[in-house]
Amino acid sequence: MNNEETRLELRREYPDPIDDVWSALTESERMARWIGTWTGAAGVGNTIMLLMTAEEGSEPNPAVIRECDPPKRLVVDLDNPGQPMWRVELTLTPQGAGTVLDFVHLMPASDWDTSDIRKGWHFYLDRLGASLIGEPVPQWDTYTAPAE
Repeated sequence: MNNEETRLELRREYPDPIDDVWSALTESERMARWIGTWTGAAGVGNTIMLLMTAEEGSEPNPAVIRECDPPKRLVVDLDNPGQPMWRVELTLTPQGAGTVLDFVHLMPASDWDTSDIRKGWHFYLDRLGASLIGEPVPQWDTYTAPAE
């Protein structure tokens, strides 16, 4: 990491096997349960259109797949209108019968208060966990991020 970069790191442990977590992170139909849907041709270097369905009034935005090594690693650059490009790195590791997800969000350094961004990623990762076990996903209006 350089001094011109902000790095947010989160770790989650899920009781589900790595292949199941991977499909929840990469298959549009399963992603719709917790974050959004995508269209386009999957593949390294390709641009897909990502629609964040949990964000009211959201429009599809481009996302470029930078790395894809199923079921272990996915790196995507997210294009947010009016903001610098965000890089999201997802690394999955089997742990017993479950999976550890190491989530990294890289963005250009700024004077932004990153607490809302961190809370947002906690929100989405908690929604992922709920979707994996078939529970109702948290809603933003009533969501409280875990203490760190």
